[in-house]
Amino acid sequence: MLQKGIVYKSTGSSYRVKIGDSFTDCILAGKYRLEGIKSTNPVSVGDVVLVNTGGSQAVIEDIEERRNYIVRRATNLSKRTHIIASNLDRVLIVASIQKPRTSTGFIDRILVTCEAYDIPAAVVFNKSDLLGEEELEYRNELMAEYGFLGYPALSTNALSGEGTEALRQLLQNRNTLIIGHSGVGKSSLMNFIEPGLNLRTQSISLKHEKGMHTTTFAEMHDLSFGGTIIDTPGVKEFGLVRMHDDEIGDYFPEILALKGKCRFNNCTHRNEPGCAVQAALEEGGIAEFRFQNYLNILDSNQYQPWADD
Repeated sequence: MLQKGIVYKSTGSSYRVKIGDSFTDCILAGKYRLEGIKSTNPVSVGDVVLVNTGGSQAVIEDIEERRNYIVRRATNLSKRTHIIASNLDRVLIVASIQKPRTSTGFIDRILVTCEAYDIPAAVVFNKSDLLGEEELEYRNELMAEYGFLGYPALSTNALSGEGTEALRQLLQNRNTLIIGHSGVGKSSLMNFIEPGLNLRTQSISLKHEKGMHTTTFAEMHDLSFGGTIIDTPGVKEFGLVRMHDDEIGDYFPEILALKGKCRFNNCTHRNEPGCAVQAALEEGGIAEFRFQNYLNILDSNQYQPWADD
């Protein structure tokens, strides 16, 4: 008997699937364990699957076409990719200015991937209680820039509840992937807005001021006010899948808006004459940190293997 369900958890060898209002543990049919598959996981959290529940062990027999998915490179210099989650309405990047520090490079690499796979994104700056005057000013500048670019940007504090009502509205009736470094307070935030989740939390390492992993596998959770979240393991780095150099700028909205004004169609915006992006940068029309992150991605792209080789 085939029944349709949604994958809520994947350990790589077994899958927890919600069919109707109940959960079933499943294995994957052998036809999906194929050599040459380009992703490390043929089934991801968020997938809509057909499950054969007629035997002693429930088996995922088929996977419906994904409307979208978010992907990163599996390991450094790897040709394989890892699908973090699929069928998303939004990606929520949780960041912190300190303890641990989240770089804008990390944020922008995720945003570039969201643009490439046409998934809306938002940025939450957590742990506002830890910030001094200069750090607050820096955070506000980042929030203003990301907000200007069209990415909702929030300030939150899981201890006081600051910003959590706005966050709840962002999550309501959507399937949202929550992503960020270990220790930025993803689980604490989610527990505040949905206390029944009881997600595991852990303090950061005092020695290195970095987070320690508490989540092992990506897992979807239902929200009582409507919608679902996908909690992910803390991500140290976000490896981009190889792209064509001339498309990377298209995933920076402010660069894409000026692309047509450059003298050359294949302008990389480094030092070509008649570059509209360089002109905007000099006039303060483009944030310097965003342009530097664009160059860093462009440079690192040169040394990555093609995922489809």
